[in-house]
Parts: sequence; structure tokens; C-alpha cells
Amino acid sequence: MTKKCVLVAMLGAAIMFLVLWMTGSFESGMIERGRIVSTRSVDVPAGTAVAEFGIVPVVYEAVGTVRPETEASIESQVTGKVLRVLVRSGQKVRKGDKLIVLDSREFKTRLESARQGLKSAEAAERQAREAINAAKAESDTATATWKRMKKLFADKVATRDEIDRVEAAYLKAKAGLAQAEDGLDAASAGVRQARRGVEAAGIGLGYTTIAAPADGEVAKRMVEPGDLAFPGKPLMLIQTGGALRLEALVREGVIGQVRIGQKLAVDIQALGERAEAVVEEVVPSADPLTRTFLVKAGLDPLPGLYPGMFGRLLIPVGKREVVLIPSKAVSRVGQLETVLVQSGEVWEPVYVRSGASSGSKVEILSGLSGNEIVGYDLPVAGGQQ
Repeated sequence: MTKKCVLVAMLGAAIMFLVLWMTGSFESGMIERGRIVSTRSVDVPAGTAVAEFGIVPVVYEAVGTVRPETEASIESQVTGKVLRVLVRSGQKVRKGDKLIVLDSREFKTRLESARQGLKSAEAAERQAREAINAAKAESDTATATWKRMKKLFADKVATRDEIDRVEAAYLKAKAGLAQAEDGLDAASAGVRQARRGVEAAGIGLGYTTIAAPADGEVAKRMVEPGDLAFPGKPLMLIQTGGALRLEALVREGVIGQVRIGQKLAVDIQALGERAEAVVEEVVPSADPLTRTFLVKAGLDPLPGLYPGMFGRLLIPVGKREVVLIPSKAVSRVGQLETVLVQSGEVWEPVYVRSGASSGSKVEILSGLSGNEIVGYDLPVAGGQQ
């Protein structure tokens, strides 16, 4: 029993030693943030500065996507099979350039049929004109005979039966002329309708060749030969304007800080740099699912900036007090950051954590409490800084 207790005690001690060793309790070189890194003496720095308090803005980052300011969605006006796609993504196009060709056989047949209908209508109109000419001649003759017979009847030369027959022929010729005129009107209407049919068939045939609506660049191609095109189906996207803008989603608690014409900073992650944007549009209704507003901010031209890139719209929402020191006072070795701080008559390196830069100064998140004297431009001694 005694041996078992001794073994248990030794095993417990071994486990405790292992835990203490893994947590670094036996290492004397571990440092904490804000603690002095080393007690070795260092050379006096070339310049000094005071860790001063400053006011910096609090920024809200609204994520968004870079999009073209003007973008045209190319769709077909008619239903047809795609025969050829003449452009590819990224290709520059001019207004009127052919983009997509559809199967036009059905539309050519419709146009030919409409043209034949127009020819038939024009022939009917010619016949109606000939009929009206004949009816007019007959009416003129009947009218002259009726007038002459009317005079003879007044002179008691013609009988009542003769004038009645002449008057009946006159009225018949007059009715025939009116009927011929109605026939001409109907034939002319048929010609106009046939011409509209030819025009509509021609327009339909023209829709089988889809052209660029303006100068631009093909942003996206969404159709291949053999696909079926129909109205409402996007076939291609063309960026018709050179300007780009960032479309970002801003939460409802911050939208009050954004206004039209405001200049805001934009962080383009892929380019690793910031740009300036001007707020051009704020959609006045929030998405009920995300409770965010769509904000569109125009961007200045940047090399390497393309539609679809990720970006952040930086919106100042307040201010806060921070400790600022010159950026050159921070020394970096790997991920460690140190600052020389004057302690009495000596200079000691102190571990810090820096934040955002503001001009030539950098924000110190931890390690300094303010009003410390820090050094920079440490002279090189022994090949080490």
C-alpha cells in the first residue's frame, strides 16, 4: 500500500512538472505587452518625441463591390437559336458592332410572305382605281343625259317615262361611283396594312442580328452557339461607361452619416491601397433581410481596378482619444514591435502593439499610457540597430 501511494505521488509530481514546463513557467525570457524587453543598456537615440494624446476618427467599414457606372444588359427581342457569338469577355466594341447572330430563316420567310401580300394589295388598289375611273365616266355620262332630258321635259319635248328612265340610270351611275370609291378606300387600307406587315417582318429580321448599343467593353458573356435566345434572357453584359463605382451595403445605424456628394475613403483590398470616392447615390429604402442601405460612390481611375473587385467604404462615425508616436520610433522584428522609452537616465526597449497610421504618426494600442519620451533613429552599433 505504501509503495502504491509513493508511485501515485511521483506520477502526480511528474504531471505537475510537465504542465508547468509547457506553460513556460521555467522560461525567464518571456515578456508581456508593455513590459521591458531586455535590461541591457542601449545607445542614446538620435531624436526624441513625446507619446502624446490625439483624437482620431472611428471608422465603419461597409463592404461592397466595384461595378461599372453604366452597364447594358444585352437581350434578344425575338426568339431564335443562337448561330454565332462574335465577341468574348474583355473585348472592346464600338456602337453598331455585331455581337450575336440568330437563326433568321423563319423571319426571312415571314418577310417574303409579307412582301407578296403587299404586291396583292397594290394590285387590288390598282383595280379599284380603274373601277372608279370607269364608274366616274359612266356617272358623268348619266349626269349629262339626265340634265339634257330634264330640259327637254321642261320644254315638253320628252315624256315622263323617258325622264324617269334617264333619272334611274343617273342614280345608278352615281351609286356605282360611290361604291367604287369605297372599294378604293378599302384597297388603300389593305396596302397600308400590308406595308406595315412588311415593316414588322423587316424589323423582326433585323432583330436576328444583335449589335452593340454603345461603345464599351464586354464585361460578361452568358450565351454560346446553339443556345436558345428569347426576350428577357440576358445574353451579354457590356460596360458602356469608363467610370467605376463602389456599391456598398451600409447598416441602418450608420446611414445617417452618409450624404450625397460626401467624399469618403475606399480600401481596395486587391490593390493594397486606398482611394477617394464621392457618394453619388443612396437608395432610400433598406433591405428588410439585412437592414442595410445600398450606397453608390464614384471612384477615380486606378491602374488594375476592374469591375467585380472587393472593396470597403470607410465611413467616419465618431472620434476617440489614442496615444500617438512617430512611426519611425517603432522597431519591428518579425511580428514583435518595440519602442525605446526613456527611464530615468537610460533608454529601454518596450514591447508595444501599434494600430492605424495617421500621417507620420502611428497609433499605439497597448504598451504606452501617454506622455512617455520615446526615441527614434537609433545609431547603428556593432552592425545591429
